[in-house]
Amino acid sequence: MSRGRAVAGTVLTAGLAAAAARAIYAALSRRPPGGTTTWTRTNHRGEPVSLLAGPALAAAAVAAAAAAPGLPGRTRAALVAAGAGAGALAHGEVTTGAVKLAGIGVTGLVAAALAGGAPADVAINAGLAAGGANLVNLFDLRPGRAIKVVLAGSALLAAAGTGGTGPAVAGPAGAAAALLPDDLAERVMIGDAGANCLGAMLGVATAGLSRPARVALLTGIAGLTAASEVVSFTAVIERTPALRWLDMLGRRPPGTAAGPASAGPRAGQPGPDRAEAPTAIAP
Repeated sequence: MSRGRAVAGTVLTAGLAAAAARAIYAALSRRPPGGTTTWTRTNHRGEPVSLLAGPALAAAAVAAAAAAPGLPGRTRAALVAAGAGAGALAHGEVTTGAVKLAGIGVTGLVAAALAGGAPADVAINAGLAAGGANLVNLFDLRPGRAIKVVLAGSALLAAAGTGGTGPAVAGPAGAAAALLPDDLAERVMIGDAGANCLGAMLGVATAGLSRPARVALLTGIAGLTAASEVVSFTAVIERTPALRWLDMLGRRPPGTAAGPASAGPRAGQPGPDRAEAPTAIAP
């Protein structure tokens, strides 16, 4: 794929994903499956938290990947499997912790098998998809933090990967960017459904990197996952000025009220702990 076509495909796919995320979130907010209370939590400010952003992100990212121009068939199938499988683990289809752990691993393995390659590559790619899903979830502890990680990771992958990497990350990146303002304003949270889906799809997109680069990335994900068991990511961010600035960029100052929601019920973001606790696994 030429660079020009890859850029055009990336922009088109990101735009489709963003539009789909807004439309799906608006539709879900008007008629929440199971009723509004099913998708609402209360944060430390005493404000309601809408979880509908997660399923909206997942559905939009998967749909955009399925329609993305220029993606090889195997990559497309792997992205769809990773996004749909990881997203399903968090909104009704799979709920218990033990099954969720197994489900993330199986989702990563299925996606890697669909992407193809030598057995070593399948094993590495499976770890990246599963580990990516879990790692993004571990960052989803403050408004906008997980989405910022996804957008930064997408940009780095698009710059470092092959021509097809841009269109591969465009779906999750576009869907995430569309709901970032609502997340930063503490009207929504992406929860497990959104975080798992976005992370798994980025993990699949790393197939455009060389094997040594993927091994290094998997090692880094494993290290961060292990570190999360003994070190608070939030504490590290708070005492590192540059990271704290990035983390606070666009967020509501303490003590301010949430702005009007662009769609759906007004919602906020939990305090030190999320309404949905992430499941830590070693990729």
